[in-house]
Amino acid sequence: MPSLFHINAFSDQAFNGNPAAVCLLDTSKPDGWLQSVAAQMNLSETAFVLPANGGFSLRWFTPLKEVDMCGHATLASAHILWQQGIVSRQDTIFFETLSGKLSARLQENHIELDFPRLNFLPIEPPQQLIKCMGISPIFSAMFGEKHLFVIEDQQLLEQLAPDFSALQSLAGRGVSVTCKSNNSQYDFVSRYFAPWVGINEDPANGSSHCALTPYWAERLNKKELNAYQASARGGELKLRLAGDRVKISGRAITVLKAELLV
Repeated sequence: MPSLFHINAFSDQAFNGNPAAVCLLDTSKPDGWLQSVAAQMNLSETAFVLPANGGFSLRWFTPLKEVDMCGHATLASAHILWQQGIVSRQDTIFFETLSGKLSARLQENHIELDFPRLNFLPIEPPQQLIKCMGISPIFSAMFGEKHLFVIEDQQLLEQLAPDFSALQSLAGRGVSVTCKSNNSQYDFVSRYFAPWVGINEDPANGSSHCALTPYWAERLNKKELNAYQASARGGELKLRLAGDRVKISGRAITVLKAELLV
């Protein structure tokens, strides 16, 4: 039977960070079965890991649909493969995904993910969307199907209370809202919302930082950044811009191990 793990990513604390389920498979399963397991787990993402071509196939599902990129569930998957002794801690892990080949390696007490840089395209802010978000952005852009909004300060960010019902009536995929940090420990902070895929707020979202990193690297004139995701659970990310790649580093902790009986 497949093994199932509940991991908190981008934190080393049992009740912080972003929870992900990781399901270790020994044979492929139908898409309907994968989606049913993700719906049963009811977390922002459930990752399914299957040995393939000297590395691993990795797929991510929200409770509603498959997605093409997920940072925290990738970090959780790498964490489990090393923790369970499936991969040597000295070895780099390679994943085949809908976003191409991704890799993970241990760097001291952090896991470093190698993800593609996501370029952002400045746009005029959609008035209905920013009304639902309750913000007055000083910069607006798109990265893929997702919106990036920059606002004035951290207090406004922390007080955000989007109208999720109204958001779902609009076209969308995800919204990242960010600002410069008022804490010298971090360069910037952000929050991420995706009610369109069943995630009102993602506690610590890795993939959005593939766009946030080049934005803040350019604005702050530095390629190495420390970020905090200011959700209720919180999450810490170390970031490095490396050409067309973004190195995303964080910690993870396992809080539950189970076995699927179906």
